[in-house]
Amino acid sequence: MPRPLPTPEEAARILAAKRTRPAFRAAPPAGKALTPLIKALDEKFGKGAEGLKARWREIVGERLASRTEPVKLVKGRGGAGGALELKVDGALATLVQHAAPEILERVNLFLGPGSVDKLRIVQGPLRPAARRTDPAATVKARRQAVAPLDAAEEARLQAELAAAPDGPLKAALLKLGREVMRRSPRR
Repeated sequence: MPRPLPTPEEAARILAAKRTRPAFRAAPPAGKALTPLIKALDEKFGKGAEGLKARWREIVGERLASRTEPVKLVKGRGGAGGALELKVDGALATLVQHAAPEILERVNLFLGPGSVDKLRIVQGPLRPAARRTDPAATVKARRQAVAPLDAAEEARLQAELAAAPDGPLKAALLKLGREVMRRSPRR
């Protein structure tokens, strides 16, 4: 025999006495959940060499940034200042060593007071400059490509070097002549 359905009053009484399951709540966004962890890690370990690489030109200036590159940032023990390892191109190491106090001051201005107290200089080849420069500078350099000489200037240059024997010397002179004629103000 089928069971009779409860009346609306009985249904309300049954539901009031029963414990219901809580409503489903979606998980918080991952970025919101990770923000406190990332802040804690940043305070503990700092920005590191990658943070310096991104702003290196601003920190040390154009002249030094083109010939140096931050490689590693070693945090000091017990809250002491760390050591910054710089890769330097060739004989510039003596100049960087001479400018070390100023470089350390600028790096500490970026990372925070007392973050770095030693500069370790390592001589060696740097990554190619095209990958180290910012993309805007690369685009600007492409736009400034020099136009080739017009036919009359090229013919005049060929006529002037016609007496020179064929070979690498003539090729070098042609190349030099083209560059000089491109940069001359009378164009």
